[in-house]
Amino acid sequence: MNTATFIASIPSIASVRFSNTLSPIPWSGCGRISATNNRSMKQRDRLPLWVHSVAWGGLSILILLLVLVGDRYRGQGFWQAWVESLEFRNPGYSERIHPNDLFRTRANTWSNLAYVLVGFYSLAFAFHDRQHSGSVEGNYLVCTPAMSLLFGVACCYLGLGSGLFHASLTRWGQQLDVGSMYAPLLACIAINVGRYCPSHFRVNSGSRIPVWPLLASLVVLGSYLLYHYKWSMSSGQVLPIHILIVVVFALVDCIPDRSKIDPRTLNRRWLFVGMVALVLAVLFRQLDVARKFGTPESWIQGHALWHLLTALALGSMYLYYRSERCLWESARRASV
Repeated sequence: MNTATFIASIPSIASVRFSNTLSPIPWSGCGRISATNNRSMKQRDRLPLWVHSVAWGGLSILILLLVLVGDRYRGQGFWQAWVESLEFRNPGYSERIHPNDLFRTRANTWSNLAYVLVGFYSLAFAFHDRQHSGSVEGNYLVCTPAMSLLFGVACCYLGLGSGLFHASLTRWGQQLDVGSMYAPLLACIAINVGRYCPSHFRVNSGSRIPVWPLLASLVVLGSYLLYHYKWSMSSGQVLPIHILIVVVFALVDCIPDRSKIDPRTLNRRWLFVGMVALVLAVLFRQLDVARKFGTPESWIQGHALWHLLTALALGSMYLYYRSERCLWESARRASV
């Protein structure tokens, strides 16, 4: 398995449709899965080494490139011709600014690689699921690799946007930073919608059109609009709304009488990890804003921990969706 093979397979990943021939997973009264399906799920959970190699290998190459480029332009004022953001003259966080370096803030820049790592894993999962989705029943995310591809690209976009802003402290970087924050959340919302809505639409001619391209298109369009109109809205209001929508879907999963999915079919430990990570991330960020966390020269910055912990939260939510063991199959397979 090499990089060229992985890249060449991306178009085929995007073409995968959620199968409408899946049969419901047998459940007993206490929520146990049949032995056959349990073996399939265990096989899915045992990831081959190349999945980890793609994620960590890609991250290592990226780190090496950034180290070389950062050293090449150190002290040369690379960003001086760019329009500054307000953060450059009036820093919102406590980390020291190095105005003439390529990475004007260091910890707050490098910590964005956590988002990229989550994205690389999601991309590797997409390829893995493309090969094995036929042996797994009832998991929308596993059976629709295009959604893993979408989530992975969104996380990489966030790492790029936020990293560029903290490296440059430019106005355009700030726009990209804020605009990219919404993309992974929009992808999570799309995954949740996909779990509940039919997998295909039936048109008058009898043809069946998959739903996931529509969901992916809405995520791309929404991400662009939120980037384009960044200066016309408050991220302090828009971001919490997106987070709240994701949380509401998770709460619906936990209501036995109203959820379309038995909550026992989802590993809620990942949900718990994600929520705790998000709360800690907000705490460290606010301490940093109040100048009550660390020193300006430290590599351990409150906002850097915000990056690491929110990346953990995103990764945990992705694994939460992958842990799903059964869907409301009758509704999913209904044509609209």
